Amino acid sequence: MNPPDPLVQPLARELALRPDQVGHVVALLDAGNTIPFLARYRKEATGGLDEVVLRQVQDALGRLRRLEARRSEVREALVGQGVLTPELAREVAGAESLARLEDLYLPYRPKRRTRASIARDRGLAPLAALFARPGREGPREAAQRFVDPAREVPTPADALAGARDILAEQAAEDPAVRGRARTVALKQAVLRAVKAPKGEDPQGKYALYHDFREPVGRAAPHRILAVDRGEAEGVLRVAVELPEALLLGFLRDALRVTAPGWREEAEAATADGLKRLLAPAIEREVREALTTRAQAHAIGVFSANVKALLLQPPLKGRVVMGIDPGFRTGCKVVVVDPTGTPLGAGTTIFPHEPQRQWAQAVATLRGLIERHGVHVVAIGNGTASRETEQLVTEAIRGTPAAYAIVSEAGASVYSASEVAREEFPDLDATQRGNVSIARRLQDPLAELVKIDPEAIGVGLYQHDLDDKALGHALAGVVEDAVNHVGVDLNTASASLLTHVAGLSAKTARAIVAHRAASGPFRRRAELLAVKGLGAKTYEQAAGFLRLPDGDEPLDATAIHPEAYPAARKLLARLGVKATGRALAEALRERRPALAVPALAQELGLGVPTLVDILDALERPGRDPREDLPAPHLRQDVLKLEDLQPGMRLTGTVRNVVDFGAFVDVGLKHDGLVHVSELAAGFVKDPLAVVSVGAVIEVVVLDVDRARGRVSLSRKRALAEG
Repeated sequence: MNPPDPLVQPLARELALRPDQVGHVVALLDAGNTIPFLARYRKEATGGLDEVVLRQVQDALGRLRRLEARRSEVREALVGQGVLTPELAREVAGAESLARLEDLYLPYRPKRRTRASIARDRGLAPLAALFARPGREGPREAAQRFVDPAREVPTPADALAGARDILAEQAAEDPAVRGRARTVALKQAVLRAVKAPKGEDPQGKYALYHDFREPVGRAAPHRILAVDRGEAEGVLRVAVELPEALLLGFLRDALRVTAPGWREEAEAATADGLKRLLAPAIEREVREALTTRAQAHAIGVFSANVKALLLQPPLKGRVVMGIDPGFRTGCKVVVVDPTGTPLGAGTTIFPHEPQRQWAQAVATLRGLIERHGVHVVAIGNGTASRETEQLVTEAIRGTPAAYAIVSEAGASVYSASEVAREEFPDLDATQRGNVSIARRLQDPLAELVKIDPEAIGVGLYQHDLDDKALGHALAGVVEDAVNHVGVDLNTASASLLTHVAGLSAKTARAIVAHRAASGPFRRRAELLAVKGLGAKTYEQAAGFLRLPDGDEPLDATAIHPEAYPAARKLLARLGVKATGRALAEALRERRPALAVPALAQELGLGVPTLVDILDALERPGRDPREDLPAPHLRQDVLKLEDLQPGMRLTGTVRNVVDFGAFVDVGLKHDGLVHVSELAAGFVKDPLAVVSVGAVIEVVVLDVDRARGRVSLSRKRALAEG
């Protein structure tokens, strides 16, 4: 048996988890298991940790392992320089953060020539050392002995200046000083922003920050990101106001010079060390810490919004017309059947400026609706969206059809992609994007996974975030969403299969190729015949791949093949031979009388696994998205002029940010429900109250017709019932 990972205990303390949980998770991750697999099929080992906590363990493990790798590098470097004393070795071994480790290494780290290193080269280190234990002579008398024109030290004043440079660097690089300064600055420093002298902000986008001060400990993430962007665009000048008196005291403590005459020279050194070395370094660290914290928060918000968008309920079995609105180039129109297959190559209508062929456009849409039995019209939310909405309301009048405004974010990226060209080689790029808009109503998850999550556009300052960190987080979000829902093995695209636990882009393509060559899969076990798909991949992926019409009824459920013997034994034990709906009804009748712990022991299962098996048998083929409210469909258009304060409306949440939620109530621009209007009590996190895609009731608070802005209240709608 392998010894336990030494990082288990610190991980457990950091994440407030049991060491045995963390130990099992670390071992399972190191064995190549995926997060979705652990969350769904290894609950006994993990103690039922969900995907979010498992990813926290994974990320923290990676961070601590990087710290250990850096610790080894620092130790080797110190040994190589011959400076690793027993005391320094203990401090390096005990450093609990990368910042502390780098503080310890800083005095010994190779660096470009500095004023202090030049002074040392000129032989002034012994003079600097005298400050700690000066003799009876004063600093000028002592400095006289170090005058050496050949070494560019022509006078005692030059010698003392060099000694002060050494002392300034020595104090500023002292690990204790750095640590104390960083801690105090992160608590007491102030973030300051002013309008740059030559900065231009004609639209007042950064007006709030033209003269802005906020303690760094209370700086909200969205304000930090706004300040960062304003600085990058040259509009703002940003600085951190440090508690310099405290920092200066830390430098004095590091030098501890008390002798008369020498103390004044040390004061000059500490003042220089603060201004030239310590303050700029701490300011950089504070800015970096603020940005890192704000970006981590923004990535969390973006991830939550993307997950909510991916898990919006599908409109199954509907014929959908997709419209990509436009003015000069017209509106692209295509109809897709319930499977998402285009019914023809599509067409283009020109109802708006400059052609203004309104009547012809209405007739064309009505003809397509009647010919194909269109249930829903999906209108992209880009240019000319609201004008096209008016067109659609006229075209569907008197028909059972309805419409919905659909985010077209990323549709153009998809339309030009290799995936789109492979799917629709006979359609031009604009119609490919239009098919994507229509399909987003039919199955948001299956369609949106074809697009880079960063292009979906739900979040805050996502284009300013660290690409690597954002990509890592969003990849996990997409993976969790896909595996939460499950995938039809015989209909899923390679794009969708790529996100199934254990599968790569290569194995996903191999599955599709095998399916095309050999026909539909009849059993999950046939996956083992796919080229390049081995036992480990099968173990990770099989439970998330469903066969609704296969030869093995259990293949249509979320039950993992490894549990099939136990599931069959369970059915025999209960005397149930039915399948499908009859099986579900029989189980629902018997389940209340089951002694689950005893039954789990009898079947050789853990209680969580048995509960999951019972749930899967009771609801075979269940799509968890079906438990959510259906998308909000409309038949009439709403104009800004129609709104009055106090009106009650139904809308769809399009984006959730720190300061509230943007809601589509059928206007050109989304209305804002400020965080203070989301619920009756104090709302710290808007995501705890609403999510992207949610359909909510709101009351109009204020209408700014000049700027096209609407303020809404969910709190009042809830209060009014």
